[in-house]
Amino acid sequence: MTDTHELTRNQDAIFGALRSSARALTAYELLDLVREAGIRAPTQVYRALDHLMEVGLVHRIESMNAFVACAHDHGHDHGAHGDVIAFSICKDCGDVSELSADKVAGTVETLAEPRGFAMESAIVELRGHCAACNEGVAKK
Repeated sequence: MTDTHELTRNQDAIFGALRSSARALTAYELLDLVREAGIRAPTQVYRALDHLMEVGLVHRIESMNAFVACAHDHGHDHGAHGDVIAFSICKDCGDVSELSADKVAGTVETLAEPRGFAMESAIVELRGHCAACNEGVAKK
């Protein structure tokens, strides 16, 4: 993994914006947030995001076409089962949380094995209501 001191100015600005957000951000939302840092074009954002994903500091939420900062320490490994990542996504407030995927990883591998499929990565997205929003729904 990469130490944040090895990031370019653009990568650092994008990573900082994602770390300070409780929800996933699209590339264009990121562009709006980092304009003051001198980032003016979507290609600059996508280039930075590509690198940040490559080094494991950022994850893409496929269903939202959006990005979040990794919730783990920079030197982490997502597990011995390949790269399996799980997220809970609140349909109400948009909160995205990275979950421990250890149990999911074994299950996903077990599903792939009978077909001889060698899994390299999987992203599991759980959609529902976060605790705060679920509490609000229960009070109605």
